[in-house]
Amino acid sequence: MTSRCSCFVFFILVQASQTARGVVYNITTSEPLFPNQTLVSSGQIFELGFFTPNGSANQYVGIWYKNLAPPKIVWVANRALPLVYPDQSAKLMIGSDGNLKLVDGKQNIFWSTNASRRSNYRSAALLDSGNFVLQDANYSEIWGSFDDPTDTLLPGMKMGANARTGEKLYLISWRSDSDPSPGRFLTGITSETLPQPFTWNGSTPYWRGGQWDKSKFIGIKNMVRSYASAINVEQDIRQGTTYLSIDLQKQTYIYMSVLPGGLLKIMYWDDGAKVWLELWAGPNNTCETYGTCGPFGVCNSMSLPICRCLNGFLPKSNEEWNSGNWTGGCVRETELYCQKNTSTSASTIVKKDDFWQMSQMKLPDSEDYLSDIGDQEGCLSWCLSNCSCLAYSYVSTIGCMVWTKKNLIDLEEFSTAGENLFVRVAHVETGGSSQKAVIISLSTVAGILFFAVFVFGLCKWRAKKRGKPEKPGKLLQGNAWKEQLKEDDALKLTFFSFDSILLATNKFNTTSKLGQGGFGSVYKGKMNDGKEVAVKRLSSSSAQGVQEFENEIVLISKLQHRNLVKLIGCCTEGDEKILVYEYLPNKSLDSFLFDSKKKAELDWGKRFQIIEGIARGLLYLHRDSCLRVIHHELKISDFGLARMFKALKF
Repeated sequence: MTSRCSCFVFFILVQASQTARGVVYNITTSEPLFPNQTLVSSGQIFELGFFTPNGSANQYVGIWYKNLAPPKIVWVANRALPLVYPDQSAKLMIGSDGNLKLVDGKQNIFWSTNASRRSNYRSAALLDSGNFVLQDANYSEIWGSFDDPTDTLLPGMKMGANARTGEKLYLISWRSDSDPSPGRFLTGITSETLPQPFTWNGSTPYWRGGQWDKSKFIGIKNMVRSYASAINVEQDIRQGTTYLSIDLQKQTYIYMSVLPGGLLKIMYWDDGAKVWLELWAGPNNTCETYGTCGPFGVCNSMSLPICRCLNGFLPKSNEEWNSGNWTGGCVRETELYCQKNTSTSASTIVKKDDFWQMSQMKLPDSEDYLSDIGDQEGCLSWCLSNCSCLAYSYVSTIGCMVWTKKNLIDLEEFSTAGENLFVRVAHVETGGSSQKAVIISLSTVAGILFFAVFVFGLCKWRAKKRGKPEKPGKLLQGNAWKEQLKEDDALKLTFFSFDSILLATNKFNTTSKLGQGGFGSVYKGKMNDGKEVAVKRLSSSSAQGVQEFENEIVLISKLQHRNLVKLIGCCTEGDEKILVYEYLPNKSLDSFLFDSKKKAELDWGKRFQIIEGIARGLLYLHRDSCLRVIHHELKISDFGLARMFKALKF
């Protein structure tokens, strides 16, 4: 099972039937808990007892929701040292020193609390909050399981750190879905001035949620009200404490858990449907994994490729970058002026170095917070006067943040949300006012000259064409059509031989057919370079003639947008009219929407991305493209438009 599989662990109760178990409400020095018993909270919400995960020969003591199925284990006592199943003589007891102890039939200790506070009488109970507590005679808490979390955070629990005492409350994943022992992934929140949630793979950052801006984490792009209200961060700078907690007032049951594969989830119980539903999860895509694009690289999950270098930077290794390994990141293309002139005054630096603004950004890791600067101008001034300052950002609810470390790491560009980031670059990379004036002047002159030459050439070409009328059918005879297309460099088409098309489609084998319409058939093919393509072969009886075929080539080849399918080339040998498009492996969107199994893959986050991609493509067609395409029946389900739109990868 992967990290995105069900977060619930099905476990075997020690007894064959739940009814065979006795229910108790307290553990005392004289009344321990045995494998054939469970400790239940007063409101019948949580239950504590012995359990064995599926496929395991080990026995554990844990807490789960009592009346919800499938059961979700929220806490495990002896996760590092399991009992051997079955051990009917094992028991959870209060020892002579007043601590809770889990012992086997030979009285070997497998787990215990370490409460040093003395009390004449002690008992243990399970609260309706899910907190398993050790109490004194006055029912004051001596120890609680909330202070010793495993992989799950419940409402009322805190995850965080105390810088003064050294206390650290982290979530640690299970090793696997059937092994509760401590796994590779650890989730917590940093105790720095601007706290950030992290998931670490061992000691290596795996996911980062970004800086807390008093209401949300900047690095979580879809942190909307539906679950922003579920997360709260409490920080006391003087006491050195930073804690994160969760709560959702409208939901009785909610929890946060880190899965064995590193995925962090917030789940809530839908009482109507009687199922656990996902409120949020991260990392949700490759861009959300820490440092995907390396130092000075920025990730955008809506772009292909997803990584690019910041303005003024180049890939550190072109070979690695082109192969899809972006972790090496980017290096500065032009040395900063302040680095060349370390003794130069701040006033001179202002004229030489500049800042490139990036919007809707997940801000980089390892920022410095300047509490004494109260506006963006002051933030800019400080960064300009310090050559070590690589970037700055001013957020109204936070203040001034600057980055003075060696690199800018873990940058992500959002389509919505995020903050402005100003990256320091050499002045030449943004262009000063004098440079801009020169560029504008030269561009204007060049544009006028180009337009004049274009008009002259167009008139001459039309006159020549009028003087030499083409015969019907000449366009597709021999290489005339191909030569005519080659004259239009803007098309950038590849002209395939008919033999190469036959080879790619296995001679138009029916097993390669993707679909068929009034125009002809579409086949899946594989070119010599291994690239998969969709081959559209017009039938001789097709209503699409030479003119329509030419229009389709010109139109599609000049429409360049990531949400529109790309025309790679064509074949016009003899009477053949064949178009070669990029192959869309996810096929049509309807294959996901109307398939009972596939539609489960589309959570609301992915559906939103699909809708946003469709809207971007339509906006490009109707407003932003050099060719204005007016589609008379505007809907993605339309046959022609559905095949023009590029399916999103999800």
